[in-house]
Amino acid sequence: MMKKDLDLARKWASLMSLLTKTIGKRPKDLNAVLFLIGTQELGKGPRNFEKEEKQDLMHIGICKVLSLSGFYELEGLDEEGWPHWKLVKKLPKFDLLEQEKLLKMHVIEYFEKEIGFEF
Repeated sequence: MMKKDLDLARKWASLMSLLTKTIGKRPKDLNAVLFLIGTQELGKGPRNFEKEEKQDLMHIGICKVLSLSGFYELEGLDEEGWPHWKLVKKLPKFDLLEQEKLLKMHVIEYFEKEIGFEF
């Protein structure tokens, strides 16, 4: 494993630990963390979401974290207050493992810059 991969794994483990302390349970996986980010960005607090809304929240989470590198840009909010994003820079062609690494790196950056977590 390369140093970069080890550093990512260490920061991800730290993030999982911080989230466990913050929300009271360990997120199951990357999708669960993206859902949390989407919920945070929606700004309506915790509530029960329907299946389609949960998928939308994960999409919001993905767009938000990838906006940190200029891939997405916030277009605005709809009449119900849900954010809408547009792709402004083409995403690189990655296999699934590389996609997961890219998202994890951006998720960590999100929690550092937007939430103030330190790793």
